[in-house]
Amino acid sequence: MSLVPITDMLHDAKKNRYAVGHFNMINMEFAQAICEAASEERAPVILGVGEATIQYMGIDYVVSIAECAAKRSRVPVALHLDHGSSFPVIAQCIRAGFSSVMIDGSHHPLEQNVALTQKVVELAHAAGVSVEGELGSIAGTEEDVTVEEKDAQLPTVEEAVSFWEQTKVDVLAVAVGTAHGLYQAEPNVRCDRIADISSRINAPLVLHGGSGVKEEVIQQAISAGAAKINVNTENQVAFAESTRSVLNQKPVIADARDFLREGRAAIKETVRAKIRLFGSNNRV
Repeated sequence: MSLVPITDMLHDAKKNRYAVGHFNMINMEFAQAICEAASEERAPVILGVGEATIQYMGIDYVVSIAECAAKRSRVPVALHLDHGSSFPVIAQCIRAGFSSVMIDGSHHPLEQNVALTQKVVELAHAAGVSVEGELGSIAGTEEDVTVEEKDAQLPTVEEAVSFWEQTKVDVLAVAVGTAHGLYQAEPNVRCDRIADISSRINAPLVLHGGSGVKEEVIQQAISAGAAKINVNTENQVAFAESTRSVLNQKPVIADARDFLREGRAAIKETVRAKIRLFGSNNRV
């Protein structure tokens, strides 16, 4: 299959109360593991790529690997720019072949965030590309960008509704108490805020910082209206722990495939578990 926008899969998820997993891809092994698990589970899936990964891999490698993974998959696969920082970056990704983009203007004043997001929506929709916008700021580190917990901001329901009405983004990420990276304490996820916003806008909602959140909280968030859940850290940890174990057991290992294969298998099982938790299995 070809890469697809995230719009249709997330509207179905919102309607039927499940969530589609957004899993960050940093190399070929991540892409293979994510898409193999999704195909076996018959689940739509989103390959997320941030600017740090684009700089690391090269945008042509990113798109080529994602297109190959989608072609080999039996389920809808989207290639989504995660936390795009500027209009030029968005334009570059659209030209390169991304099927979906996120413009994160949350670090700007509200009026500037709205104007920037409107500009991105106009460009992306003309190219048949879906758009995720963000309102409020989420604590933690994502793709080399850090927001201190004291600086995290949760928007009101009225602010979220107004933002969507002005921008008409396809998907909306709203800060509700989660964080990027590993949690130092149990997060207070405002599922009531998710439900209030979801009931007042047509766009599906996104839960960033899904790694490490308790399963019952994830399920509550999905029931409240979260239709896209981002997971990165848990896959990174699974990959690192698995490859480190092989290298520790076999310190003279020379063939990188021997430990990369184990890392890929660990990611695949992590993704499989998340897909089942999100309820997106057997949806295709």
